[in-house]
Amino acid sequence: METTTTSSPRRRAWSAARGGDRKDSGAAPALSVRRLNLMRVGYAVMGVGIAVRNWPLLVDRSEPWPLYEGVTKYMLVAMGLLALLGLRYPVKMLPILLFESAWKLLWLGAVAVPLWIADEMDAATAEVAGAALWVVIILAVIPWRYVFTQYVVNRGDSWRS
Repeated sequence: METTTTSSPRRRAWSAARGGDRKDSGAAPALSVRRLNLMRVGYAVMGVGIAVRNWPLLVDRSEPWPLYEGVTKYMLVAMGLLALLGLRYPVKMLPILLFESAWKLLWLGAVAVPLWIADEMDAATAEVAGAALWVVIILAVIPWRYVFTQYVVNRGDSWRS
């Protein structure tokens, strides 16, 4: 005996808007409150760390920065503000944690590690590498299974209507 379930167009649209109508791939696993709070720890470490390290430099600046130093500082401040927004919206702001992880791991691998291996690391590079190593906290709080499901397994957004 076959049973068919019919639902109204309104119900199907609501289900699709919630992501519940995905037949092409598995729905992303739901994140527990514990996991969301762990992510919030990562956002707090990132946001507060950037605030403590960079925001005072914006206030106490008596002369203009060289171009790229100024660009870098203000990009970091913007990232810190977005990280603090992640305290409220941990899942929606996940790309900020991914970006933070990506740039630090790339920089460590391409700049710091080769200098360290060659025993040519200066004090300034060692200081930046030490600060970049805080990325281990961010790596630990990212829900990697969720990331894989959302960004690798699931279909991307449509290019055309």
